[in-house]
Amino acid sequence: MDGMNKTLALLTLILTAAFAASPLFVSFSGFDASQLPVPQVDPPIQPAGYAFAIWGLIYVWLLISAGYGVLKRPQDPAWQAVRWPLCGNLAVGVPWLWIANQSPVWATVTIWIMLILAIVALVRSPSQDRLYLRAPVGLYAGWLTAASFVSLGTVLAGYDIVFGAYGWAYIGILTALLPTVAVYFMVPSPAYLIAVIWALAGICAANGVTNFMVTATAVSGIAVLLCVMAIYTPTRPIPTRD
Repeated sequence: MDGMNKTLALLTLILTAAFAASPLFVSFSGFDASQLPVPQVDPPIQPAGYAFAIWGLIYVWLLISAGYGVLKRPQDPAWQAVRWPLCGNLAVGVPWLWIANQSPVWATVTIWIMLILAIVALVRSPSQDRLYLRAPVGLYAGWLTAASFVSLGTVLAGYDIVFGAYGWAYIGILTALLPTVAVYFMVPSPAYLIAVIWALAGICAANGVTNFMVTATAVSGIAVLLCVMAIYTPTRPIPTRD
């Protein structure tokens, strides 16, 4: 069993490294307009380009987490509970950029699978080792929460299902708040909320005053999440371990 535990810790590190390296081999800057029946050029639900720089922090922090886990927590049962869904997430995440370049529909399906597994990993994360486990997983899960709704809204608008791009932008922003708040109440990770707030700020920057109602909706979402964070923030000291 000890050998299996160490193997899982090492597998997490390998998958994390492969995931972080994937942009070096496959480039992706959003769905191409030609990939959808109704071309989506700069969809209003998509954050400004600068917002995607958060991936740099996510990759680095996940790598630090995985490395720390191999060195310091290779057999910790609490870490093992997180590693199983995280490995599943990363296994899907490694080829995700390639999938996104092939099919927006399959990219949306797979990113939702990644989101579910990331949330499971976050919910299982222990309050100890918050800096090395809960926070990086929370930041990653938070960005995936936003990205999943962006992908879904873009694809639904691209197939002209019920609403247009603006309708799905409003719906996507508002409905994304529901799982965000629910997850935060289960696991009060500020990093998780910060990632979603960052995405909403990116939507504000992308739309500006030109698409004022989309911007106003995103600003309202930011206000809601900041209030949730202010009202429900753990005050008890977090136990730590050497």
